[in-house]
Amino acid sequence: MGAEGREHVLLMGLQVTDEATYASYRARMTPILSSYGGAFGHDFIVARVLKGDARINRVFTLRFPDRATQERFFADAQYRAARAELFEPAVATALVLGEFDAAAA
Repeated sequence: MGAEGREHVLLMGLQVTDEATYASYRARMTPILSSYGGAFGHDFIVARVLKGDARINRVFTLRFPDRATQERFFADAQYRAARAELFEPAVATALVLGEFDAAAA
């Protein structure tokens, strides 16, 4: 992905309150994400939280070639429109659980 076989990874935790609208958001934003060389890595629906914010019911990673690309993706006008229309009504809580550089998968 990125320089020297590295990638930038964002670990997210969400409280999704409207699954149908969130699914529409994911369908709309995934091609935009792909256009930046980004992708979903792991993606989990959480059944039970043992420690931490018990409201979190979705955990996933987003992979980017590098941090600068991640920043460009989140600033993209099409992404921001999809987020405002679909993500914000469907998600009550969004937490960045971690952010790191790793060997590309």
